[in-house]
Amino acid sequence: MLLSVRDFRPSDSDTLVEILRANLQYGDPAAEGPDAMLRVRACNAAEFLVAEADGRPVGMIRGVYDGSRALIHIVSVHPDFHRCGIGTALVRAIAKRFKKRGATGLAVTVPGNRLDFWKQLSFKLATRIMLAHPIDEVLAG
Repeated sequence: MLLSVRDFRPSDSDTLVEILRANLQYGDPAAEGPDAMLRVRACNAAEFLVAEADGRPVGMIRGVYDGSRALIHIVSVHPDFHRCGIGTALVRAIAKRFKKRGATGLAVTVPGNRLDFWKQLSFKLATRIMLAHPIDEVLAG
């Protein structure tokens, strides 16, 4: 298997949606769907990388750097390629990008029970994330 990590392309959208669905990570199309992917691609604070195996997308990672801190929002690898090192390759690739931009640390939002994967990459459990979705609930406050 020839693996490469590259920047997201708009033509990746449909395949990435399939990967997200296969991993039960497509609960909010407004935040994870093709239109959102295009917005992330256009955002200067964002990094959006795709893993390719033998020329086809098999995984993705998205995160942001705010000028001080970096945060990974989502990692998703096609189930047929779990435990092949693709998730690790994506995390290391985005970490390199963030370091080049000036980040000295990296955080991740971890849904579910994937703590072991992150611990293997030197992440430590530090805090909990609280969500307000939709954002209108905060504004109605």
